Amino acid sequence: MAPTHHGDREDGVLPSRKEILAYLAEHPGEAGKRELARAFGIRGAGRIALKRLLKELEAEGIVERRRKRLIKPGDLPPVAVLAVVGRDADGELIGEPVAWDADKGPAPRIPIMAERHRARAVVGPAPGVGDKVLARLVDPPAGMEALRAGRVIKVIDRRADAVLGVVQISVEGRGARILPVDKKRARELEIEPDGLEGAEDGDLVSVSVTRVGRYGLPKARVVERIGSMKSERAVSMIAIHTHGIPNVFPAAALAEAEEAKPATLKDREDWRTLPLVTIDPPDAKDHDDAVHAEPDPDPDNKGGFLVTVAIADVAHYVRPRSALDKEALKRGNSVYFPDHVVPMLPERISNDLCSLKEAVDRPALAVRMVFGHDGRKRSHTFHRIMMRSAARLAYAEAQAAIDGRPSERTEILLDPILRPLWDAYACLKRGRDAREPLDLDLPERKIILDRNGMVDRVYVPERLDAHKLIEEFMIQANVAAAETLEKRKTGLLYRIHDAPSLEKLEALREFLSTLDIKLVKAGNLRPSQFNQILARVVGTPNAHLVNEVVLRSQSQAEYSPANIGHFGLNLRRYAHFTSPIRRYADLVVHRGLIRTLGYGPDGLTEEQEAKLEPIGADISAAERRAMAAERETVDRLIALWLADKVGARFHGRIGGVTKAGLFINLDETGADGFAPAATLGQDYYHYDEASRALIGRATGETFRLGDNVEVRLVEAAPFAGALRFEVLSDGSYLRGTRSSPDGRRPGRVPPAGRAKPRRTTKKGSR
Repeated sequence: MAPTHHGDREDGVLPSRKEILAYLAEHPGEAGKRELARAFGIRGAGRIALKRLLKELEAEGIVERRRKRLIKPGDLPPVAVLAVVGRDADGELIGEPVAWDADKGPAPRIPIMAERHRARAVVGPAPGVGDKVLARLVDPPAGMEALRAGRVIKVIDRRADAVLGVVQISVEGRGARILPVDKKRARELEIEPDGLEGAEDGDLVSVSVTRVGRYGLPKARVVERIGSMKSERAVSMIAIHTHGIPNVFPAAALAEAEEAKPATLKDREDWRTLPLVTIDPPDAKDHDDAVHAEPDPDPDNKGGFLVTVAIADVAHYVRPRSALDKEALKRGNSVYFPDHVVPMLPERISNDLCSLKEAVDRPALAVRMVFGHDGRKRSHTFHRIMMRSAARLAYAEAQAAIDGRPSERTEILLDPILRPLWDAYACLKRGRDAREPLDLDLPERKIILDRNGMVDRVYVPERLDAHKLIEEFMIQANVAAAETLEKRKTGLLYRIHDAPSLEKLEALREFLSTLDIKLVKAGNLRPSQFNQILARVVGTPNAHLVNEVVLRSQSQAEYSPANIGHFGLNLRRYAHFTSPIRRYADLVVHRGLIRTLGYGPDGLTEEQEAKLEPIGADISAAERRAMAAERETVDRLIALWLADKVGARFHGRIGGVTKAGLFINLDETGADGFAPAATLGQDYYHYDEASRALIGRATGETFRLGDNVEVRLVEAAPFAGALRFEVLSDGSYLRGTRSSPDGRRPGRVPPAGRAKPRRTTKKGSR
């Protein structure tokens, strides 16, 4: 906060004690001698007198000094270390200042909000009871009964003995154990006889380790009961708690959602006769985008198309500074678990008022784009409209109609709606091919659950042209939004993706050289150069491996008001506009368009525009948090599914190599597990970074990233999502080792007395 200027004063003329205290009250924790001198216009010798006065105030206990800042006794600084001491009735964390003088009375209890304002916040476990956090003290949100609230900057001291796990009570009544949910700490704990604190079998709890002995399991005591793992959403609850994902809407936000009324035609264009359609997964509950295409009637654009993309008008219902808006920013995005979704907005908004339901009037922001026959966008215009979806279609359903297998439902849509969409996509694809975005081929597995919430099967969905059509239409709409806001100099959050770092490129170059593939040392690297490499390995045993390594060399995309372009898509400007129901960044872009195009009073505020940088940092961190939580939940579900298959054999691929061992990715399920290097065979293996391999020192036996292997499941820790494998396959052999065909280089055998016994499960001895 800028200091208020109180006018210049002559040398020796000082502010009164009352004026100084009033200023400190207006600027808690922000004022020192320099700020006071500037605020009251004190210059020259007056500064010496001011310093003397401030020392007198300190000596009398009227003010206190903290790190060159003056405060009134009892005031809290703007940034403080808080000890997390418990939770309130709503489950929110409560902290108390660590540096608090007990003579002043009880320490203030400060509600803790876990947003992180760092451009590259580290994804990790959320703070918990017993931790210490560095927090910025801010005004509390509306409705919160507290003088100040804490916004976490980082966790600085995590309770060393804190463990999150699941209670397992012996059926014989011989005590209880804790099954940790952290892969890195999968050793069980034994609960002290009186340490359950009311927790029951199957409860997710936080425990404190009380004793660790040389023999037996560590002892622990329950600190906090979080919930039952016997509920329908048990597995995802672990990730929700571990990562601090907000999953309960405040009463104020729910009330606003319930009180919301459907939008009217006022100040909107009536597009209800345009046959826009939604194309989504068959189980989608919210539909936030609809599309339409037709040949451009302009004779000067022969072979061109008019493409319309309409997006749910979330900004009409979620206004700046409202309870809904504050909660949406806090969440950042929806989180998609196999068993349920933690939405960014309440269902009244996301699944009802903003869902573009078939044959129902819905408000939307639409962009109409003109494309030439070469697939390049010539122009576009935005419109605030009222639409009525002509049909709700699933990807496979629409694709089947185009492929000559229309249903009774899609047959009447085929000629007027579907074929023009596919013709327009063929046109846009020419532009995409000319642009040459990064074209990775890494199929994504999907988990299907049974009625009990357990894994029924894992499969790889077919990649259809229907998916690609919607994807390309959305990309072009996102580009149009970024171009409009940039042209009109309105603040926005770009979706940026930096080029790979020099360090990652060098590592990739070294790896590709082991496959006799060269990555040019170009000063201006483009996605097309990666595509050339990927094209070389199509249909070869190394195809999946090279795609994986190229993906790992890429930077992570994020949100920022500063544009650096999108490397992967090979676009100079790009923003997210098409999913405001599930991403806060898109809502910000909608508000920017509403304001800059004069579409109403619910546009981007100057206050929010000034905070775009921390907002971008917050939602980028929330996105990474969601990705980690989703990945860990899938790991836990599959580990739970495989828990009764210990001893079974599986085929897989080496998905990661470290000094400690191999990460194995199973072919059938996509499950990830670990095989320690000490269990590999009769040799001693060292890690070769360039080839991403473990190589036997004596034999040259090599286990390399991407190799196909057969493994046995040795151990499964379901709640931790951890699997341990034993590799049954022999490795390959590099040229120049003792065991290689030419035998030109003698190997070094292990020292006497340290030779590893060869496993009886190795190939050749089975």
